Amino acid sequence: MEEGQLLARPRLPAGEAWPLPPGLHPLGLGGARDGLLRVPKAPLPGPLPLILMLHGHGGDAARALQRIEPIADAALILLPESLGATWDVLEGGYGPDVARIDAALARILAAWPVDPARVAAAGFSDGASYALSLAMMNGALFTHALAFSPGFAAPVRIEGKPRCFLSHGTADRVLNIDLCSRRLAPKLRQSGYPLTYLEFSGGHEVPEEVARRALAFLDTA
Repeated sequence: MEEGQLLARPRLPAGEAWPLPPGLHPLGLGGARDGLLRVPKAPLPGPLPLILMLHGHGGDAARALQRIEPIADAALILLPESLGATWDVLEGGYGPDVARIDAALARILAAWPVDPARVAAAGFSDGASYALSLAMMNGALFTHALAFSPGFAAPVRIEGKPRCFLSHGTADRVLNIDLCSRRLAPKLRQSGYPLTYLEFSGGHEVPEEVARRALAFLDTA
């Protein structure tokens, strides 16, 4: 496996039955930092969109879910947790967190009717940077990247051109917009990534309207 590579792929199971009821379920990866799977409350027609949602520094699955709670019933949401305080690329390089994410994705994609045209890597803050990097390295899997207040992108290889949604608050005091998204967005455009870039009046957060805009973006091809 190449550095940062994810091998999991959607493969529609026979039928469209949901293997778990609506609500929160443990991922079952083991350890104190396991993560969650959020199943929509109401049945959705056809194959499900899948959002891999990654938390920020010092965060966890529950807090990551809170960031996109307004759209939680519109997709199957996979919420892994980093083994350290943040994701592995920020603590020495791609490795253990990539392996755990791949294992979780393989399990979910084998069991659930996931739409291969709507598979998004999403995240907030450090998680946004990590999700964007994973999407850029794994365009054969991820069709979209949803990056809420990212700081950077650090792909070690490039695969495909997933559609990218970036949002950032103009008053963000944690990750300064001038040093982060206002530098990152032009680079993505220059590299040929289909990009929607949204600035909003606010801080280090994901306003409800931004989450809903991201969901609408996930439905674009």
